[in-house]
Formats: sequence, structure tokens, C-alpha cells
Amino acid sequence: MTIIYWSIIAVLFIVAFVGLVYPIIPSVLFIAAGFLLYGVFFSFEPFGFLFWSVQIVLIIALFAADYLANLVGVKKFGGSKAGIWGSTIGLLVGPFVIPVAGIIIGPFIGAVLAELLFQKKSISEAIRIGFGSLVGFFSGAVTKGFIQVIMIVYFLAVVF
Repeated sequence: MTIIYWSIIAVLFIVAFVGLVYPIIPSVLFIAAGFLLYGVFFSFEPFGFLFWSVQIVLIIALFAADYLANLVGVKKFGGSKAGIWGSTIGLLVGPFVIPVAGIIIGPFIGAVLAELLFQKKSISEAIRIGFGSLVGFFSGAVTKGFIQVIMIVYFLAVVF
């Protein structure tokens, strides 16, 4: 049963990493589910106050990285709040409208349309801002992946 339990926990962690490129998957919930299932399957004893405190700080860092990467990516390329919102909406809607490619095309189109419609930017400016949204998305995914690795490595260090 130990192998089955660890396999389930590993699958949850893998799904969390899939959530980095498919943001409709709530990565942090899958990581937390892995921790909780470890407690149910084996024991909650290793998870003291320090463990949960560190994990909560890292969860906050995950949310901050997601928000800040998009914000910085759009702003650095001259975008407005409308571009940030358009990029975010495109990131969430894109994969449903255009499976697989929508994860890249969605934020780009969202930022471009928002800047064209609400900020009356030129097409070249809007495209530059759309590119910034992609830079923000990819840098956020890399940062979140790094934080998730830290969360899982810390979990493994605590339980072993």
C-alpha cells in the first residue's frame, strides 16, 4: 500500500506542475492535497507549526509571483491596468477557446484587445504590450515552478 500511497501523492505533485502551463489547474491545491494525503495515509506528526508556517509563506509567494509577473510583464512593455486585466482574462479563457495554443495566444490577444479597445493604443503598441504579457506569463511560470519545487523538497525533507 505504501507504493500506492506515494504514487497518489506523486501524481498530485505532477498535476501541480501541469498547472504552471495550464493555469485553470489550481497548482497550490494539488500540492496541499499531497501534504494532507500524506498525513491521512501515514501521519500528520512530521507537520508541525514550522512546516505549516513555511508552506503558508510559500503559498503566498506563489500567488504574489503569479500576480507580479503579469503586472511587471505588461507594465514594463507600456501596458495599463486594462492590459493586465485583458491578459489575465485571456489566460483563463484562452485554453478553452483554443485548446493547447490558447495558453499562449489567450493572454496575448487579451492584452492587445484591452489596450486597443480601452486605452486606444496603436496596433504596434498593443502588440508590444501583448508580448509583455507573454514574458510575464512565462517568467511567472518559471518562478512558480521554482517555489513549488521548494515546497515539495521541504515536504520531503520533513517526512524523511
